Amino acid sequence: MASGKWRKPGIARSPAALLIKPYLLENRSKIVIGLLSLIITDVLQLIIPRIIKRAVDDLTAFEADIRHLLYYALYMVGIALFIGVFRYIWRRCLLGTSRRVEEGLRNHLFSHLQTLSPAYFDNAKTGDLMAHATNDIQQIRMAVGMGMVALNDAIVLGLAAIAFMAYINLKLTVFVLIPMPLIVISTRFFSKKMHSRYQEVQAAFSALTEVIRERFAGIRIIKAHHRKSQEASKINEVSDEYVRKNIRLVKVIGAFFPIMLLFSNLSLAIVLYLGGRQTILQVITPGDFVAFISYLGLLTWPMMAMGWVTNLIQRGRASLDRISNILDMTPDIQDRPDAQPLSRMAGRIHFENVSFSYESQEEAPEIKILDHIDLTVEPGQVLGIVGPPGSGKSTLVGLIPRLYDPRGGRILVDGQDIRKLKINDLRSNIALIPQEPFLFAGSIRENITFGNENIAERQLAKAVRAAALSDTIDSFPDRYDTIVGEKGVILSGGQKQRIALARCLLKDARLLILDDPISQVDPETGTSIINSLKQLAGLKTIIIVSHRLSALKHADRIIALDRGRMVESGTHLQLMEFAGYYARTYRLQEIEEELDAA
Repeated sequence: MASGKWRKPGIARSPAALLIKPYLLENRSKIVIGLLSLIITDVLQLIIPRIIKRAVDDLTAFEADIRHLLYYALYMVGIALFIGVFRYIWRRCLLGTSRRVEEGLRNHLFSHLQTLSPAYFDNAKTGDLMAHATNDIQQIRMAVGMGMVALNDAIVLGLAAIAFMAYINLKLTVFVLIPMPLIVISTRFFSKKMHSRYQEVQAAFSALTEVIRERFAGIRIIKAHHRKSQEASKINEVSDEYVRKNIRLVKVIGAFFPIMLLFSNLSLAIVLYLGGRQTILQVITPGDFVAFISYLGLLTWPMMAMGWVTNLIQRGRASLDRISNILDMTPDIQDRPDAQPLSRMAGRIHFENVSFSYESQEEAPEIKILDHIDLTVEPGQVLGIVGPPGSGKSTLVGLIPRLYDPRGGRILVDGQDIRKLKINDLRSNIALIPQEPFLFAGSIRENITFGNENIAERQLAKAVRAAALSDTIDSFPDRYDTIVGEKGVILSGGQKQRIALARCLLKDARLLILDDPISQVDPETGTSIINSLKQLAGLKTIIIVSHRLSALKHADRIIALDRGRMVESGTHLQLMEFAGYYARTYRLQEIEEELDAA
């Protein structure tokens, strides 16, 4: 079944947080070391107010001398050094782990995207996927790294500070903690709003990324049509929407953090009044009073950390939900549990009553692209496919490597239903040139070999000659090492098409599927390419889609499609006698070529 929609797994979706669990378990030793170092750092920070208390008490009692003050100072310097060492360790371990989670998630996302069927990418936006792979994963990394740190400080440092404050004066500590329930209530209230608005911001960022990517990709068209101001306006419009979503989020965050600070200062005011009064009444010593304020200062960060960690976790949770939605997608086209291997294809292709239509959006009626196609191609034969634009030619050849599955009928390779074969085995036996060849931004060699470093120079040169590309490569100073730029920007359409053809011919596949392989080259070069393909006849099964009918004269069989139906079938001579679409189009092209020659 061919589908642009996606099925969720049958079982209930696991919590999104489980996505990062394997990476945390993989780095659990570093996490343990990091957390222990963080706890030690917090404990050492708690010792400093005790030293300050002793120094202040000695000073107020006039019992301090220079030697004692030097000891206190050296103690604090020593503690500061240990704090620095352990802080480095926890940052190295915990933040390093968050980077590894980021790397693992990004690799997992990319690997999963490669398993999805082409129908998914018919509707997915590249900018949206880029936002998932960059901004969303970055937010998850922040939630894992600094979120873990802030949460630990909020618990360990906060509880320990409260314990030390209670040791100094329990009654004063109780009064100081009065604002705490208000912090919990505020956190719960604001966290829900943060989560929904973070999702809106991330969606707006995806839209902005897609619009900018599209404009950069089409910058030459924009300049050629002098639409700079109009496209700039479009960017401004989407950018304004992104800013508007962020402003809505900032309103929530902007209210949340000041409220946390208000409660912290309220506690400080209570200490100044009640603690100062108890100091005057000599219930607590001046050193206790100063230490109490120091502990309250240490408690301020955990109170603020509760807000910050909520901020980080909500942002990370929103991003994790978005990525989880993609990772929960299952491709329509995948190996069956009983899929059979296919070692070496003989090359016999049989279409048995095949029909196909793309799934419609919402309530729109489905448009049938292919309608009851019956066709057989024997091993070593050359099949030509012609027809007007939109007749279903590219869709027909795209069904063979299972880019899509037919909605009706079946396709057999060497007598086996392709849906019962392992997809990797099937596709490894097929070399395909799409209608719009794609080049990567590397060198000509990298594009032809497609990353296969084991290709011998002799094989490479043979494929290049067959694609009529030798003269083009020789014209470049760096020859095979010439960088073609993004999507082969320095090359003409015909040169890109011939590089894609050389890539196809270099692959040792029994079935060649060539979708309009000479549409962008001149007649002489096209003839040279066709002659090279004729030498492969009998050795490989070749299927050629072409609008230039002269390229198909020597095919063993030619079929003509019209509105998804096979309306003509035969050899070149048979179709010329039939005087149908093929014959009319062939004669028109002959006249055009004669006029061009004249």
